Amino acid sequence: MTDARHITYAGYLALDDLLDAQRPHSDQHDEMLFVVIHQTKELWLKQMIHEVALAQSLVRGGDLVPAYKSLARVSRIQAVMTQSWDVLATMTPADYLRFRDVLGSSSGFQSDQFRRFEAMLGLKDSAFLRHHLDRPHAHDALKAAIEAPSLYDDALARLAAAGLAVPQAVLDRDVSQPYVADPGVEAAWLEVYRDPRRWWELYQLAEKLVDLDDALLTWRHKHVITVERIIGRRMGTGGTAGVAYLTGTLSRRCFPELWSLRTRL
Repeated sequence: MTDARHITYAGYLALDDLLDAQRPHSDQHDEMLFVVIHQTKELWLKQMIHEVALAQSLVRGGDLVPAYKSLARVSRIQAVMTQSWDVLATMTPADYLRFRDVLGSSSGFQSDQFRRFEAMLGLKDSAFLRHHLDRPHAHDALKAAIEAPSLYDDALARLAAAGLAVPQAVLDRDVSQPYVADPGVEAAWLEVYRDPRRWWELYQLAEKLVDLDDALLTWRHKHVITVERIIGRRMGTGGTAGVAYLTGTLSRRCFPELWSLRTRL
């Protein structure tokens, strides 16, 4: 164990390694901003995964109240990540086009941590695994997240444990597959929302989940606007359709019944 008396600020944070990790591939001034923004997002994603993992363990154990803190922290981080698009938007189309070619086939589409975060919330898609065959540790971590119960699966299990009528087919489903909204699940959550005093802990958990979904949708929307502002509707790096692809993600919901039930309240 390191003697705490000899730990420095730079040593504790491994600043020399951290600050040496920005390695632009061109001599263009704005490429540094592009690198820092995306590396910072990956650090925040690491923390969000850390927090969701804790929340899942707490929810699985029926300890819902302490889980709220981790989920609220994730929502705050998501807000910071969304605001960072405004920093990136200070880069004009001309600035970006000066170094875009050096990005090659790299794309945020390939972020294994973002896909893990999505999978942990319930958005499962094994097609993304093929992007990480060159990084076995990333591939295996994403595969594990896809194959494990999501935060939403854990929440539905708590609903059932509380005596609410969650369909058995939902509880027994293959959790590695994309979740499909179920009217029986909506009915169970609707009971919670119609009597929040009786189901207070579950009601609060549901609202924390909606916060996550709301923040993720806000992040996606700002992403679309920023990308269109900088590159218009041209093809994105990594072979994606750019804005067209990103716009398609705006319809995704991690916790669909928590949105649909609101019409029936």
